[in-house]
Amino acid sequence: MKRLIAIFSLFLLCGFASAQVRGLPDFTELAEKQGPAVVNISTTQIARGNSAQGFPFDENDPAFELFKRFIPRHPGGAPRESENKSLGSGFIIGADGYILTNAHVVDGADEVTVRLTDKREFKARIIGADKRTDVALVKIEASGLPVVKLGEPAQLKVGEWVVAIGSPFGFDNSLTAGVVSAKGRSLPQENYVPFIQTDVAINPGNSGGPLFNMRGEVVGINSHIYSRSGGYMGVSFAIPIDVAMDIQQQLRATGKVSRGRLGVVIQDMSKELAESLGLGKVTGAVVSSVEKGGPAEKAGIEAGDVILKFDGKAVTSSSELPRLVAATRPGTRSQLQVWRKGQVRDVAVVVGEAAEEKLPTSRPARNAKPSEQSANRLGLVVSELTAEQRRDLKLASGLLIEEVRSAGMRADLRPGDVIVAIISKGATTEIKTLDQFNKLLGQFDKGANVTLLIRRGEAQTFVTIKGLNGGN
Repeated sequence: MKRLIAIFSLFLLCGFASAQVRGLPDFTELAEKQGPAVVNISTTQIARGNSAQGFPFDENDPAFELFKRFIPRHPGGAPRESENKSLGSGFIIGADGYILTNAHVVDGADEVTVRLTDKREFKARIIGADKRTDVALVKIEASGLPVVKLGEPAQLKVGEWVVAIGSPFGFDNSLTAGVVSAKGRSLPQENYVPFIQTDVAINPGNSGGPLFNMRGEVVGINSHIYSRSGGYMGVSFAIPIDVAMDIQQQLRATGKVSRGRLGVVIQDMSKELAESLGLGKVTGAVVSSVEKGGPAEKAGIEAGDVILKFDGKAVTSSSELPRLVAATRPGTRSQLQVWRKGQVRDVAVVVGEAAEEKLPTSRPARNAKPSEQSANRLGLVVSELTAEQRRDLKLASGLLIEEVRSAGMRADLRPGDVIVAIISKGATTEIKTLDQFNKLLGQFDKGANVTLLIRRGEAQTFVTIKGLNGGN
C-alpha cells in the first residue's frame, strides 16, 4: 500500500512539474522574428573637460545615485579633447532606415554608428532628439530593412510577461524577460512620461532598446534603471511606445517637439492640504504659483486653486497634469475645472507653448544679524522682509524664515524661505506683518495643522506643519 501511495505521489508531482513547464512562456519565436529589427548603436564624441562617469549631472546630485543612464563611460571622466565612446540600442520602425532610441544615447555625439544583426554597419544621421521624454530618431541610408510591430501600452496589464532585446555591455541581441511591475509611474524630473515599470534585467547598453509584449509587439523603449551600483537591481523603466511615436512624428516633421503649457507651478495634494483648502478628498493638482503674464494668469487662475480636470479628463494627481497639457497643441482653447474657496469653477484657458526650463535662482540672503526673538507656535524664527529683499523678490510683503526649530523641523521648511500667505478652511490670507502673522497663528487650536504658502528662490510651494503646539 505504501508503495502505491509513493508511486501515486510521484505521479502527481511529475504531473504538477509538467504543468508548470507547459505554463512557462516560450520566447524563441519572438527572438527569431523580432531580433533582426533591433540594432546596436555606438557613438563617439569629443570629451571637453572631465565628467564624473560621463553623467550629465553633478556627482553630488541625488539623481546621480537614484537614476543612472545606461551609457557606460570611461571611469574617472575623460581628459580634455579625448575621444569618448558610448553604447546603446535601438530598433527599426521604418524599412527605409528610421530608428528609435533614447535621446541620452546620442546626446552630444559627433558620430553615430548603427550595426545590424547581419553585421552591416551604417553611419547614422540624428533627425532629432527630445531630452524631456528621452526619445531620439536617427536615420541610416538603407532600404528593405526588417521593422518591428507596434503594440498598445494601454492594453498592458500588471503581471504580464514582457521581453527586452538589446546590447547590454555590448553583447548584441541579448534577450531578457520579466513582468510588468506597474504602469503610469512618475519619476523625479520626468513629468511628461507615464513610465512602464518592469523587472526585466536591464543593464548598460540596453538603453534605447525595445520592450516587447508576448505578441511580439513593441510596447516601450527601455530608458531608466533604479540602481545604486549602476547595474540591474530589479527595477527598470520604459517609455510607452505611443508616447515615443508621437514624439518621433514631430521630430521627423520639424526636428523639434512642440508642447503646450499653462504657466503654473503645481504640487501634490496631501490629506492635510486638502483639509486646509476645504476639499473633501485628496485629488487634483495644487497651483502653488502662477507665471506673470502666462496663459494661466490671463485665464484667471490663482495660487491655491486646485485643478481637478483638464479638457474633461480627471486630474487625480499632480503628475497627470503636465502630460495632459504637454500633449495639447499650443493655441488650443481648453477647459479647466478648478476648486477655489470651497467651490468648483470652470475656467477657459488658451494653452501656450512650452519653452526651455529655467533653473530657479538662489534663495534670498538671510538678515545679517540673527533674530533674538523666540520661535513662534510653528517652531520658526521669522522676521519681516527688508525693503531690499522685497525689491529683489518682487514681493510686497512676507516673512523671512531665519531659523527652524522644534515643530518646524518636521516640515519641509528651510532658513531663507519666505512665508507669503497662510491657508485655513479654504481661505488664503496674505502675510503683511509679523504681528498679523502671530495673531493668525493664535486663532488655531492646539494640535491643528497649519498650511503656509512659501516662496523659495523663484518658486512657490505649499507646506503643511502638523500638530501646532500650545503657546508662542
